[in-house]
Amino acid sequence: MDLLWSTCVGLGLSAACGFRIFLPMLAMGLAANTGHLTLAQDWMWVASPLAMVSFGVATICEIGAYYFPWVDNLLDTIATPTAVVAGVIATSSVIGDASPMLTWTVAVIGGGGSAAVVQVGTGLARQASTLTTGGLANPILSTLELMGAALMSLMAMLLPFVAVGMLCVLAFVAYRIFRRLRRGRLTAAAT
Repeated sequence: MDLLWSTCVGLGLSAACGFRIFLPMLAMGLAANTGHLTLAQDWMWVASPLAMVSFGVATICEIGAYYFPWVDNLLDTIATPTAVVAGVIATSSVIGDASPMLTWTVAVIGGGGSAAVVQVGTGLARQASTLTTGGLANPILSTLELMGAALMSLMAMLLPFVAVGMLCVLAFVAYRIFRRLRRGRLTAAAT
């Protein structure tokens, strides 16, 4: 049960990394420092004072930068691969008592995949918002993403099974958006 629990915590935190990269890492460090989250031995540095300050500053900068239209689109191109790496780190840092093969398999496929699905979904939503509103609605989207990162981080640590359920819903929504956009492009190309 511990392995399943910690895997769900990791997947939930990874999904939160798809919304914002540094907020879930900051939440992990805070939770580890207060005894609400146990990190794997090799990942204790996430809760170190230097890491906490670094994650705090990076979180503030990331949140602020996403409120500037067009800058947020540029950040999405950088954030996609970075979110995958952060998702792998988030998952591997909470799976403690498993073999390295299992830990890294779950971290790379599950953690990186969770972060990628959410990040691609938010990136598509931001592109649609930029194209339809000229970027005027992007700050609203940024606020929703911030709330998603905070809520998913919290849910991952308190109710990890619910967080994984939320991840499944997000994956389904991202799939539907992708399908709709693809169908629209195919229809436009046929005319």
